[in-house]
Amino acid sequence: MANKNIVIIGAGYAGVHAAKKLAKKYKKDDSVTITLIDRHSYHTMMTELHEVAAHRVEPDAIQFDLRKLFNRTKVNLVTDNVTHVDHDKKKVTTAHGEYAYDYLILGMGGEPNDFGTPGVGEHAFTLWSWEDAVRLREHIEKTVAKAATVHDQATRQAMLTFTVCGSGFTGIEMVGELIEWKERLAKDNKLDTEDISLYVVEAAPTILNMLERKDADKAEAYLNKKGVKILKDSPIVEVKAEEIVLKSGESLPTHTLIWTAGVKANSDTKDYGMETARAGRLKVNQYMESDQYDSVYVIGDLAYYEEEPGKPTPQIVEAAEQTGTTAAKNIISEISGGEKTAYEGKYHGTMVSIGARYGVANLMGISLSGWFANFMKHMVNLYYFMGIASGYYMVQYIRHEFFGTKDKRNIFRDFLTRYGNVLWSLPLRIFVAGFWLVEAGTKIWGKETFENAISSWSTVPDLFKGLGEGSWLVGDTVRLPFEWLQTTTSGASEAASATEWATPILSKMPGIFEWFMKIALPTPEMAIFMQKFMVFIELAIGLAILGGLFTWLANAASAGFLVMFTLSAMLGWDKVWALPASIALMNGSGRTFGLDYWVIPFLQQKLGHWWYGKERAIYQDKK
Repeated sequence: MANKNIVIIGAGYAGVHAAKKLAKKYKKDDSVTITLIDRHSYHTMMTELHEVAAHRVEPDAIQFDLRKLFNRTKVNLVTDNVTHVDHDKKKVTTAHGEYAYDYLILGMGGEPNDFGTPGVGEHAFTLWSWEDAVRLREHIEKTVAKAATVHDQATRQAMLTFTVCGSGFTGIEMVGELIEWKERLAKDNKLDTEDISLYVVEAAPTILNMLERKDADKAEAYLNKKGVKILKDSPIVEVKAEEIVLKSGESLPTHTLIWTAGVKANSDTKDYGMETARAGRLKVNQYMESDQYDSVYVIGDLAYYEEEPGKPTPQIVEAAEQTGTTAAKNIISEISGGEKTAYEGKYHGTMVSIGARYGVANLMGISLSGWFANFMKHMVNLYYFMGIASGYYMVQYIRHEFFGTKDKRNIFRDFLTRYGNVLWSLPLRIFVAGFWLVEAGTKIWGKETFENAISSWSTVPDLFKGLGEGSWLVGDTVRLPFEWLQTTTSGASEAASATEWATPILSKMPGIFEWFMKIALPTPEMAIFMQKFMVFIELAIGLAILGGLFTWLANAASAGFLVMFTLSAMLGWDKVWALPASIALMNGSGRTFGLDYWVIPFLQQKLGHWWYGKERAIYQDKK
């Protein structure tokens, strides 16, 4: 078989899928070369741009290096700008080279469509690339920080008004992230969250028109609940530096307009001499092959193929992946002489995340909303990494989305966050809590009764039958953990010295503790009271650590009592492991699956406001 050169332009969702499929097929076939050309050395997870723009994840979280994606494959990576495609000579020209091809795949995707609206290019922010997301994020941070110092109320309000044009996937997901980010923006700049206003401006009479109406209505209700102002039937006719003008003649003062109103084909293709359709997309047949040129395939958002009359392939990730796979299959068929496969779109549903904690979805006819919708979106994203065979970036995605977020901005809130490093102390917390609960249980019910009761699930009800022999809560015996440290108060002479009753105990303790016990327990009555009181202290420590309530104090108490009990011979040295464990748990361990997750921030806020007052960016105290 003669050598075959396959050139793929564009490392988006479609291009990466096509390259992966071809690389797998021709892994050991040296007669086939595969070249992937993109202006960047990385693949961008376009569906998550809003997360970077609104500071949920860091920029590198959605940027996947092509070398890592195609490590140990035969795909030749070229970072360059394509300047021309010569269909007659079958040659691709870039800024720095030329590449001959036998089969060409065009997958450069789309770009924002401003529909000729004046001022969009000069004053609006788009969200169609990694660079767009980073630029928008920096602008928002700088604008809020500057607005916090502005005294003029009208200017300040315009600067703190953030407007999204378009209510499709990108627009609603962007405003959803802003809902959650504005709390952090307000706090860092000493503003009230109410100072920041969010708008969605839509030309159509309804929003999220790609969804079933009932799902879109749920999303709209959530946005309204969160204070987002939705302007429907409100086309934007002009964008200015500090305001937008609506078709109605009204204007909305804002220093930030995020334009997500539409998509058109990549303008680089206008010189490729190929027939175009709606929004500049390139016409293809059912095999994703150009109508004009043999062996030229178009995939992803760039391709225009009507699955039904008037209904082209949707510009979504699933369609991009499937068009890329279809093109790859048909190139393989051409090389091997087999029959081509017609494109058949299989779309499993739609999903829109409105921030990290809420979403709406329709998966194969099943409507989901809230937590489950966002959970399924994460599952779909993880499945995507399986599709491109990248375990490395699957792990990175999990790290960024579940462990690297702040301010409760993931579906598990802050329970899994790595900040504070408390998640992995949860097993230790349970173990130390169990230690104290066993110690308390042994003293409350008596050692034999308690151990028999917890020996199996069937005997646990025995704990409700009363206290057993040896309980520290009954009788007048001064009890300590070891039999040789026990004595009784019965028959103690009233005339005896204050510490004479305790001589058998004190003689077994180090000197400093003998001195301390003479002061702390001057009478047998005080000793009995303290032993009963200590049982409840141990129980409280165990329950507090287990429930994650005031865990710093509980573990500090745990460490203190362990030092005292161990050095005073009240505990054996075999249990000293609980001392460093208690110290380790003073790291705020109750903030993960514990009550401190809610209690500590609440107390910090309420007590801080009560004592210091509320912080403001600008003070205007009356004289």
